[in-house]
Amino acid sequence: MPATPDTLLSLRDVKTHFPVTRGFVFRRQVGTVKAVDGINLELHRGEVLGLVGESGCGKSTLARTILQLVPPTDGTVVFEGENLAGLDAAELRRARLGLQMIFQDPYASLNPRMSVFDTLAEPLIVHRIVPRAEVPARVAELMERVGLAPRFMRKYPHEFSGGQRQRIAIARALAPNPRVIVADEPVSALDVSIQAQILNLLAQLVRELGLSLVFIAHDLSVVRHLSDRVAVMYLGRIVEHGPAAAVIDHPAHPYTRALVSAIPVPDPVREHARPRLVLAGDPPSPLNPPAGCAFHPRCPFATAVCSTAVPPLAAQPDGREVACVRLAEIGGV
Repeated sequence: MPATPDTLLSLRDVKTHFPVTRGFVFRRQVGTVKAVDGINLELHRGEVLGLVGESGCGKSTLARTILQLVPPTDGTVVFEGENLAGLDAAELRRARLGLQMIFQDPYASLNPRMSVFDTLAEPLIVHRIVPRAEVPARVAELMERVGLAPRFMRKYPHEFSGGQRQRIAIARALAPNPRVIVADEPVSALDVSIQAQILNLLAQLVRELGLSLVFIAHDLSVVRHLSDRVAVMYLGRIVEHGPAAAVIDHPAHPYTRALVSAIPVPDPVREHARPRLVLAGDPPSPLNPPAGCAFHPRCPFATAVCSTAVPPLAAQPDGREVACVRLAEIGGV
């Protein structure tokens, strides 16, 4: 997808590889884990991009690569016209004011020794976002924005529930007035009854503040609720990408079809009658990925060509992109 004037974040052939070494004295590299292996994505103003895939496919590594918490091995991450990988520490600190992250575990992402006030006031003071005299009022405003009473600002994280802690983490991400937030599975550690509240809060913030959001999850039904576009990731690569309604309601790639077929239908008759695409085996190791299409060892439609040809992410007539050499034969887009 070509960059447009409203493009805030652009990923071009992003790769994040981790060397695997062996030996105590003379360490030598014996392999490479290709956690992220050539990702191309765009994020536009006011848009929610959903990123889905099963555990271990590289979603969290990609999130940390976007923030430069993990430096990319190759490729570019361009935010508002600046390649983040080419910035020094001071420039990166300035750029991150507009690019914030919500981590998966609300129990581990907050400092237990800092009160809510200290947690939310720290970025305001360090980056001089508001005058020091206005910090208490701004902290109270942030707490109200995420649905917490300001009277609790002197409490510590252990005094809050998981859902409340995640609201504090969201408030912390909002403190520097970002344009983009990367949310790494922000509801997976929460009870189902609380997940909907956090999802509705994120949708409200996107709508009211004009935020752009990269929403990472492994639950397609959750992503469908929030996202404008969806990218499906498998073993470090994007296998399908397009409008959320098209990708989830009419999946084209066999892996996306399997994910969608695993979403339960709240009707016992329809649930029993609908066809299911059950995958065999486990995901291959990113340390030793299969040749050709990485999905072919588990794909029910795979042929000999799938074990040799690496499928490109090709544009389709309906506007989506799919990486499958047998798309026409299996009845795809």
